[in-house]
Amino acid sequence: MTNSDTVQPTPSDGGLSSKGLATGKIGMISGAVLGISSVAPGYTLTASIGLIVAAVGLKMPAIFIAGFIPMFLTAYAYRELNSDTPDCGASFTWSTKAFGPYVGWMCGWGMVIATIIVLSNLAAIAIDFFYLFVAKLFDHPSIADLPGNKLVNVGTTLVFIALATWIASRGITTSERVQFALVGFQMVLLVVFAVVALVHVGAGDAPAGLSFDLDWFNPFTGLAMGAFVIGLTGSIFAFWGWDTCLTLGEESKNPKKTPGRAGLLCVATILLTYLLVAVAAMMYAGVGDGGLGLGNPDNSENVFGSLADPVLGTWGGMLLFLAVFVSSVASLQTTFLPAARTMLAMGSYGAFPKKLAEVSPRFLVPTYATLVAGAVTAVFYTVVTFLSESALLDTIAALGIMICWYYGITAFACVWYFRATVFESLRNFVFRLAFPLVGGLMLLAVFVISVQESMDPDNASGASIGGIGLVFFLGFGILILGAVLMMVMRVRSPEFFAGKTLNRNTAALRDESDLSVR
Repeated sequence: MTNSDTVQPTPSDGGLSSKGLATGKIGMISGAVLGISSVAPGYTLTASIGLIVAAVGLKMPAIFIAGFIPMFLTAYAYRELNSDTPDCGASFTWSTKAFGPYVGWMCGWGMVIATIIVLSNLAAIAIDFFYLFVAKLFDHPSIADLPGNKLVNVGTTLVFIALATWIASRGITTSERVQFALVGFQMVLLVVFAVVALVHVGAGDAPAGLSFDLDWFNPFTGLAMGAFVIGLTGSIFAFWGWDTCLTLGEESKNPKKTPGRAGLLCVATILLTYLLVAVAAMMYAGVGDGGLGLGNPDNSENVFGSLADPVLGTWGGMLLFLAVFVSSVASLQTTFLPAARTMLAMGSYGAFPKKLAEVSPRFLVPTYATLVAGAVTAVFYTVVTFLSESALLDTIAALGIMICWYYGITAFACVWYFRATVFESLRNFVFRLAFPLVGGLMLLAVFVISVQESMDPDNASGASIGGIGLVFFLGFGILILGAVLMMVMRVRSPEFFAGKTLNRNTAALRDESDLSVR
């Protein structure tokens, strides 16, 4: 397929198999690695441990488990939908087939814009840890302050975005090879940190030296509802990004099975990693609000920053800093994958401009959509950095609304799409009805809570309009902007909105790799 040969899928031409992506490239392990990279466990842990401890103390492991539950249940919805319709559009495609073009378009919009904002955040994080690592490497603390200079900050960030865009546009196998190295490095360092911290505890030279307690894992004792809700919201966000696995369905070795299995493996691996590191950090440092305690406000934004040297020594601590930097860079690169592939699918079916459906004839990836994602990310980051130091913070806080929006729609789409078959077997009842429904309801509850919290003028940066938090206007503002753009696309591309290019009867993926498995 060349750029000029982009196919507009229709039910009559086999639909979902004609986008031109490389086939048979991603296995279960590769898909899980790409999903883990998107979650960015290194960065997520250093940024979230302190915040969760501040809300729930020693119950942090229980909160991670509670946040895992809706993600795990929703992963089954993704798996079942993918087994029926492997498609790089994932949530967009499935929600369109279940609920029609308008809900599908808004679901796809929520996913794309949320990813673009996250890309900006990851770029900013990568810059901070890059200069922190360089400062430690050359023993010049002043280097760590360079991100405070907006010209240096934006200039370096644009370089990182450009590099990540270039790698993502060079083919899925290039991304895969890079991620094996980056994810492997950060995961090894996280496990080493946890093991060494536990060795310190066993040797009796840890500051806190807490004894292990199974009650830490029980969410039903010792937690006020308010604290539980705050912790659960943070925990759900800590798992966000695993659905990258499902946008690679058309490029997987067994499109109808591999992506779903990779998603489940990704979520389970992330949970085990979080629990190991969280327990080790608690047993080593405790949850107090002084010294190295995880409840110390001075440590909350970067827990590894305070624990790295005491646990691992100077050089080990430097490597842990490097691991967090690598985590951010790896996630920056892989997060381009779902954004570009969702735009490719939406362009292919006429929901977005058809130009976004172009696939590189050499690399077999949506190069144009990847470049668009990179350009929009660069512009967004530059604008908000120079206009306001808090705008990015507020926009990121509004992500909770969009994340629960498209995850929740996908969970309910599974229930509705398979409604005629859910009682045919116990398996169908559990995986197509019970799990997705409970997961969707939990996400709906978090969505409502996020909306309520966003209205608080003290939320995020504390900015407000008319006594209502700015985060509320940003969250709903982005969704409303999407609704306006949807109406524009309805005029430009009436076939999609008439259900002619994508509907419930659009054919499932048929490719050589799928046939070879049979």
